[in-house]
Amino acid sequence: MIAVEVVRARGHPLIRAAHRSTFEITREPSLTPRGDCIVGVSADRSPAQFSQRFKELASSGRALMLIVLRAGGIVEVVRARGDPRLSLSSPTSMVVRRSRYVDDRTVAVESDKAAAHLDRRLVELLRRGAELEVLLVAYTPSQEGDALRAAGLAP
Repeated sequence: MIAVEVVRARGHPLIRAAHRSTFEITREPSLTPRGDCIVGVSADRSPAQFSQRFKELASSGRALMLIVLRAGGIVEVVRARGDPRLSLSSPTSMVVRRSRYVDDRTVAVESDKAAAHLDRRLVELLRRGAELEVLLVAYTPSQEGDALRAAGLAP
């Protein structure tokens, strides 16, 4: 089974992408210098608005996840896991974590990247206000090829 969600956001001059354990996309229109994990603002959706199919798969305990960040021709791929504790209920923001910590904003855990690990060319584009597309693909291990195709990463 595969489930896909697409979130559109934009960059902001205060994006630093310096956090070493998370990255976040928020519906809020701005951020403060303390928001060093935020990589996108003014998101058009939040986890509370994700489909029931996505929520069920992501919280099934067997889900893997691809999170694809695209802006200005730069593509960053993050691999992570779902978790049975995910509620995907935040009306405001989504957070991808390297740790296993879960709260209502968490969309994935055990990711292989956080904000500080993202391509600095992508971060610079976001600082200049670039449009950001976030593609979240939840899938079971046997569906990796289909997940890569759904993310536009394989023919």
